[in-house]
Amino acid sequence: MEQQVRKVSGPLSKFARDSVRFWNRCTKPDAKEFSKIALATGAGFLVLGFVGFFVRLIFIPINHVLVGNKL
Repeated sequence: MEQQVRKVSGPLSKFARDSVRFWNRCTKPDAKEFSKIALATGAGFLVLGFVGFFVRLIFIPINHVLVGNKL
């Protein structure tokens, strides 16, 4: 019975120690780091938006030719 308790409590206590260590190392980003992250995220949104726009721009005429749908 004691061995089974150790099997369960050992990994749980290691996870708890690792979680506390991780939490203590985490910090809030300063203004410079936050602006970098915000700029990268905005650029990603723009790039994905343009890719989606151009895919849709190409797909609509092809769909009309193949299927013959008229809107």
